[in-house]
Amino acid sequence: MKYKVLLTGNNKTIINEFFTYTDLEFECITTSERYDDIISHLAYIQPDVFVYCLFQERLDDLKRFANMERHISEHDIPLVIVGDAEECSKFAKMAPQMQPLVLQKPISAQAIARAIISMLKEKKGDDEPDDKENLSAEGAAMEERPKKHILLVDDDSRVLRMLKTYLAGRYEVATAINGNVALKFLETKDTDLVLLDYEMPTENGAAVLGKIRANRKTKNLPVVFLTGVTKENKIKEVVNLNIQGYLIKPVDMEKLLSTIKGILG
Repeated sequence: MKYKVLLTGNNKTIINEFFTYTDLEFECITTSERYDDIISHLAYIQPDVFVYCLFQERLDDLKRFANMERHISEHDIPLVIVGDAEECSKFAKMAPQMQPLVLQKPISAQAIARAIISMLKEKKGDDEPDDKENLSAEGAAMEERPKKHILLVDDDSRVLRMLKTYLAGRYEVATAINGNVALKFLETKDTDLVLLDYEMPTENGAAVLGKIRANRKTKNLPVVFLTGVTKENKIKEVVNLNIQGYLIKPVDMEKLLSTIKGILG
């Protein structure tokens, strides 16, 4: 069982990080800043905590939110404010009757998660370890351990940026715009997994894979193909190569993460 977290505010980066990096601890739900939407979500979702992610909020929005203090108190839902020092100070002036947990940026999503869980357990008065605490401890341990390394190889820079942004919180990530750059990288540096585009100009993924397998240093390196190929005969060609898996483009991020976890643990 996970804690339910209701999220609102203009800081979409922090909200996205909640969904991406705290999936072990939280079930995240978003709501708009409309008064009626928030009241409805508080009543029907009954979240364990309400998080307001501040970023250039309008004064009118802050005033409306301050008027919700009674509803939030009625449901006994702890409030957390995340923002920079100026934004948090402005909120405190607009809503002096509220007593939220204030978390100031810069702060990682994992650190926010630990602070929220600590607050919830203190509120609950629960000193006994439970599944949620174990999940949180697991997340903290993962953050403390050296991260596994992934090499992304794709001739599309947009794909590289997107995948690197998604994976960077959990793994160390390097990128290569073609096979030659990737092979030069592997000559001098180590990685734990290669995500390799199957269809690239000059040297395609199969050719790059062949050179990886021919090198004594990298012959056992896990490789997963990223491919836009969907025809059955072509898929068979991909599967028959010495790889640890393949993902069809556009890449499903949940499948990507599941595949990586299955290989790297």
